[in-house]
Amino acid sequence: MKNVVITGTSRGIGFEMVSLFSEMGHNVLALSRNKKPVKDRKLANVNSFSFDITDEDSHLRAIKFIEDNWNSKVDILINNAGALLNKAFGETTSNDFRAIYEVNVIGVAAVSRKLLPFMSKDSHVVNISSMGGIQGSLKFPGLAAYSSSKGALLTLTELLAEEYKETGPSFNALALGAVQTEMLEEAFPGYKAPVTAEEMAEYIVDFSLKGHKLYNGKIMQVSNSTP
Repeated sequence: MKNVVITGTSRGIGFEMVSLFSEMGHNVLALSRNKKPVKDRKLANVNSFSFDITDEDSHLRAIKFIEDNWNSKVDILINNAGALLNKAFGETTSNDFRAIYEVNVIGVAAVSRKLLPFMSKDSHVVNISSMGGIQGSLKFPGLAAYSSSKGALLTLTELLAEEYKETGPSFNALALGAVQTEMLEEAFPGYKAPVTAEEMAEYIVDFSLKGHKLYNGKIMQVSNSTP
């Protein structure tokens, strides 16, 4: 039984991952601003409370839960929470950029840093990025803030893997292609992705449990389309 922390669990891929880990018998701390969707499912071995990835008090609450309930041990951290903005660059303000980077980069770095003391050599941090952050991949107008932040997250993953390669945990990133989620629909109304949230969740759960046995500091492109 693993102790698994997942951010961004109120819908989409994160929501599906919580169910999958629960069905497998693992302990899950599901962190999202909206705790209701997970709470309403009443899943075994799952705890959830309102959590803002950019908020220090939220971080401290997660730390206290881990200390009090999991014997200060985290096996898997999946940094799934993300913010997406589809807006012409000429209309994108500095505050728009800051808001996206606060969630997609700074928030991920903060949560990872706070939970590192609870992780061991065999623990695994999985950062959920995007094909839009891959150098040389097809880029879309309107995603300057989002895709550049996801590129920064990929570089951060490589840097942390190098810094903690002797002590652990392992750090890997999954650069996802288009997945049919509520966030995608909000940003690109009417677009139909080739992969469902459930299908991608199954892949990420499996990778989080096994991927660090073979990979560290790697960026895996998970897409059957471009991007």
